[in-house]
Amino acid sequence: MSSGGLELPPGDSSHEGGPADAPGGVPGGAPAGIAAGAVSLAGGPAEAGGAGGPGSAGAELDWSAEAWSEVRTRAQRAGRAYIWLNLIEQRLRSVVGAVLRPIYEPVHGGDDWVVAAAGPAGQEWVQRAVAVREVSRRKGYLLDSADDNVLSFLTLPQLRELMVQHWPCFEPYFDDRREIELALDELEVTRNVVSRNRALSRPVLEQAERASARLLEVLGGGAGSPSADRLPIDAVEDLVGDRYADVISVHPDRVRLQRQLPAEDLFGGARRLDAIGIGLNLLVQNFSGRRLVRLTEAGCRVRLLFLNPASSAVKRRERELGLRKGELSRSVEMNILHVRRVRAGLRDPSRFEIHVFDETPRFTAYLVEGNSSGIAVVQSYLRRARGMESPVLVLRGGGRGVPKDADHGLFTTYREEFDSMWEDSRPVS
Repeated sequence: MSSGGLELPPGDSSHEGGPADAPGGVPGGAPAGIAAGAVSLAGGPAEAGGAGGPGSAGAELDWSAEAWSEVRTRAQRAGRAYIWLNLIEQRLRSVVGAVLRPIYEPVHGGDDWVVAAAGPAGQEWVQRAVAVREVSRRKGYLLDSADDNVLSFLTLPQLRELMVQHWPCFEPYFDDRREIELALDELEVTRNVVSRNRALSRPVLEQAERASARLLEVLGGGAGSPSADRLPIDAVEDLVGDRYADVISVHPDRVRLQRQLPAEDLFGGARRLDAIGIGLNLLVQNFSGRRLVRLTEAGCRVRLLFLNPASSAVKRRERELGLRKGELSRSVEMNILHVRRVRAGLRDPSRFEIHVFDETPRFTAYLVEGNSSGIAVVQSYLRRARGMESPVLVLRGGGRGVPKDADHGLFTTYREEFDSMWEDSRPVS
């Protein structure tokens, strides 16, 4: 999901972020005159590159490989936008029905309550919705009896109009009318483009995804841990997430990760926190000791597994990174001393365990589990790159609402690896 700036990794070379979006033109090698991020569909024979050149008789019906690439890019963007628009429309329809139906239905009954709620100002479009429903009935387009009502045939602008007209009825449930209207305004551009099958640029798609995520949050509420709120399961992940196991985002380095997923959102609200690495800087240097104390006192169980600063593995890592002798080991010692002070300030220190291991470090991982789901941040160690500069995987753990089989996800793999390393490690007194 690209909500909050997080995206699924591409599935093929024509996906967003692949060669199709390279700078210098539009996807598929489209003419350089096209605006960056736009998709133009090859049209005439000269553009399509067919056998018939300019002036040849007949129409060129074949598409070249470049034209097919453009079409795929257009379809991918429109499909992703359509999923968000569909979600918003269904949610808004549900909200409008829940608020206005109890007011108008007892008086007007049946589907007439929608006509009454629309009033004289909406008479034209509500009658059009009634006519479309009748045509759908006759032609067998109503596949679900739950959709056989006028409300299901109202479009997003019409649902918005009902909400605006009757805002005093909605005001007890939503704080900011302007925020809702601004988000719907941003979506209207995307809706217009998608409904007419025109080219959708990446900036407009990303704006629509942000607006949709914000609007769903306002309309839906919902409680949960900060990490769960930060990484909601969107419809796109639900549809294609199984192509990537349980990987929900990839970042080239930890700096970009922390822009999208700050430490407070990652660790805040955790009920179980297991971390393994050399110095665990993401936790120790970005999450305060007081916050760790409050987190543990609130019921979180913490297990931290550091590389032994006195081990030969630390010395080898110092040589790999070109550090002075003892520089890395002192850094790890300082981090261990810090978390020991945190543990000493707890009423129940047994809930905060610190261990060290002596093996060659292969990865660093933060496995964070809340009440309903989990998130893991995983990095492999590269020979010449510090942890801050290494690529990052973000994984979704098992729990309520997770569509993938946990037995085949990477979260489970790293969980098992952590447990194995923990059994072979030594506690820090």
